[in-house]
Amino acid sequence: MIQKHKTLTPRLIKKLWIAFIFIIILMAASYIFITGYLTLNYNQAITQQINANVAEHVIQEKFKNAAPFLEDGSVNKELFGDLMHDMMAVNRGIEVYLLNKSGDILYSVVLEHNSNEPTKSVALGPIQDFIKTKGTKYIVGDDPLNPGEQNIFSAAPFDINGHEGFIYIIVAGKQLELIRDNLFGQYFTKLSIGAILLTMLFAAIVAMLSIWFLTKNLRVITQTVRKFQEGDLDIRIENPEESDIEVLATSFNEMADSIVGNMNKMKSVDNLRRELIANVSHDLRTPLAILKGYIETLQIKKDSLTENQKQEYLEITHSNIDKLSNLINQLFDYSKLEAEQITPIKEPFSITELSHDLIAKFKVLAEQKKINLQLENPEDNCMVFADIGLVERALQNLIENAIKYTDAEGKVTLKLLRKGNNIEIIITDTGSGIPVNEQPFIFDRYKQVNKNTQKQGSGLGLAIVKKIMDLHDTTIIVLSKPYEGSSFIFNLPTYQV
Repeated sequence: MIQKHKTLTPRLIKKLWIAFIFIIILMAASYIFITGYLTLNYNQAITQQINANVAEHVIQEKFKNAAPFLEDGSVNKELFGDLMHDMMAVNRGIEVYLLNKSGDILYSVVLEHNSNEPTKSVALGPIQDFIKTKGTKYIVGDDPLNPGEQNIFSAAPFDINGHEGFIYIIVAGKQLELIRDNLFGQYFTKLSIGAILLTMLFAAIVAMLSIWFLTKNLRVITQTVRKFQEGDLDIRIENPEESDIEVLATSFNEMADSIVGNMNKMKSVDNLRRELIANVSHDLRTPLAILKGYIETLQIKKDSLTENQKQEYLEITHSNIDKLSNLINQLFDYSKLEAEQITPIKEPFSITELSHDLIAKFKVLAEQKKINLQLENPEDNCMVFADIGLVERALQNLIENAIKYTDAEGKVTLKLLRKGNNIEIIITDTGSGIPVNEQPFIFDRYKQVNKNTQKQGSGLGLAIVKKIMDLHDTTIIVLSKPYEGSSFIFNLPTYQV
């Protein structure tokens, strides 16, 4: 059954559309609110500018023929009644207030006909600002009929017959406000509908283009990932640095390279593991077969064998048990080194004394094979800083390996040399040497050379040495020519007192 794949998850498209719709609504609401607010202020500013000189006109024209105060100091209400009648004929929204110099309301016709409790004073700050700017600046002041609210106004100071104060005129009073609110409500409704439709139209176009551009690169990456998933391990995103989402594209390519590299490494490890199992099985089978054969011989012919024959059989059995034990120990050590379960405990020790001990340990084996085993430059006591147990194991493997591949009358040498802040350790033999094509692989686990000879071992000795060198942050190199012997060389840091 063929499974159909979508180019991009619908969930992502849905979330993008929801986000854009939310942005569209927010943009429309913000646009309507800001437009309404600015339009209202704009209209009020125009009205205030038109009526900026009204208060000054009242003082100059109306108070010229009649005083605003009577002889007893009371307010000339008749004058203000006529004044209000004349001004309302021109603008029914105008409200005229007579203020003293402290801003207290002395009289207003509209206050006498208002049932609500009006404010009794007006803040002088906006009035003084208005007079200072001569009405050229948009300023709102207290609205006496609507305590707590502010409105546009016109104001002018007067000083008549010892009476000082201000004429304070609300130029957009309650009636004008009602008319304005009604008209503005109708206008605002039309504006809202038009703004929302236009905003939605253009925002939808922007959203479609944005989603297309945003998801274009995602679609390419999705298709590439799907091909990689289906087995095309060579597929990569082309020119990731030119992608709009460069980080994601580059990260995928690097991830794909890592996956392919790990897969190749796993295949190599699996092949080595198979080879290791096969070779270990062979090495285990040989001594086990010998053990079984000699033990069965001892059981069957125990009465007919001489004591010398029994002793010989037991020695052969013991030798093969040692081989099995050595192989198992090497497997155990290598597995711990491979799993990084061993941490070197570095301390100062004499590599010269350790070398003497190892030469003495392998002396008997070398003499049995008629091999000359010696230590060069032993009189100079060389101190190094390393893990003595691991270094001893590495030297054992190298010396044992050298003796194994050296013929009778040959020579194996362990040499110590000072080189700056390091001690150079060289194990040299006069054996059969290592073919050039084999040298790059001799430290691989279970890699053996001279497989056609009878000198094969477990194949783990040099691999263990390489792991030990890695733990000491040093390298080991081999110099060898066929039939001329081999030299293994590594360095350890000297101990600085």
